[in-house]
Amino acid sequence: MLTVRLSEEMEKQLNELARKLKLNKSEVVKEAISLYIKQNSQSPYETGKDLFGCDNSEITDGSTKYKDNVRRKIHEKHSH
Repeated sequence: MLTVRLSEEMEKQLNELARKLKLNKSEVVKEAISLYIKQNSQSPYETGKDLFGCDNSEITDGSTKYKDNVRRKIHEKHSH
């Protein structure tokens, strides 16, 4: 059992959300806590994995062949 004190404004928002979702306040709070725990218990990799490789470049091995990629870019720049 857990008791939580909410500000009047937060309780008003909770009531409105529960009514909108057609859930009781306890269900809304449980879902919010569950989501908070899930989001804050992920590893840094899990948290950002959907962002990795999103730079729209053709380089897929940028972290392992950094020097080779820099040399290639310099060569491409000066060979034109």
